[in-house]
Amino acid sequence: TREVQEAIAGSGIRDGLCHIFIQHTSASLVLCENADPSVRHDLETFMARLAPDGDPVYRHSMEGPDDMPAHIRSILSNMDLTVPVHGGRAALGTWQGVYLWEHRTHAHHRRVVVTVQGE
Repeated sequence: TREVQEAIAGSGIRDGLCHIFIQHTSASLVLCENADPSVRHDLETFMARLAPDGDPVYRHSMEGPDDMPAHIRSILSNMDLTVPVHGGRAALGTWQGVYLWEHRTHAHHRRVVVTVQGE
């Protein structure tokens, strides 16, 4: 969320839209509660059940047992978000935060493109 707010502030846009896009297929972007870390933990647990690492049904495992499950998790979540901008800030709800959700076991370098349009 902090990096998105900084990009909006740096754009000089007061009112408009902020589009956030991740250039990867094994991570995603989510709007999630930002007050209680257990919410993100529960979401991780749910997705791990839905697309478990190392499931022998997956053929694609070039980068390890978490490779295909990471692709599935990113497809089931978001690779982009659009957030309204009001008064030079992201118009998020009180408990909303923007998160880059890594679906691989080990962290990877990720590129995110932020585009701010408006007046």
